[in-house]
Amino acid sequence: MIGSSIALVAAIAASFAPWLTISNEPAALWLGLLLLLAGAVLRRICFKTLGESFTGTVIVKKEQTIVQHGPYRYVRHPSYTAAFMMFIGVGLALGSWISVAVLFVIHCIVYGRRVSAEEAALLQTLGEPYRLYMLRTKRYIPFVI
Repeated sequence: MIGSSIALVAAIAASFAPWLTISNEPAALWLGLLLLLAGAVLRRICFKTLGESFTGTVIVKKEQTIVQHGPYRYVRHPSYTAAFMMFIGVGLALGSWISVAVLFVIHCIVYGRRVSAEEAALLQTLGEPYRLYMLRTKRYIPFVI
């Protein structure tokens, strides 16, 4: 949460640098808003799909089932994919390439650490079934990464 706040403040500040603006600002604004909205909808779908398994902190219970339906059928962390969509959308809507870069890079670091912690906890607690799920799915983008 702290990383996201810092990234947003830095991105907003960077959007005032005129030499880093996106040349077609109206198109960037609309694309950014569309990405923001699509990401917000996907994130809500992910929260609903996870149900009781959704937590703000990394908590894994031995009796927990591995959610493999909805968006989790295709990727292990679609909620974070949705967050990336939202933050890239904000950067585009701000009309600044540096804002897009700041939001993307900081969230790569933040979510990279979070995903590593989550997957280690899930592997340790759920074991082989989660390892097999990892082999079948990509982390963020189906068939890519």
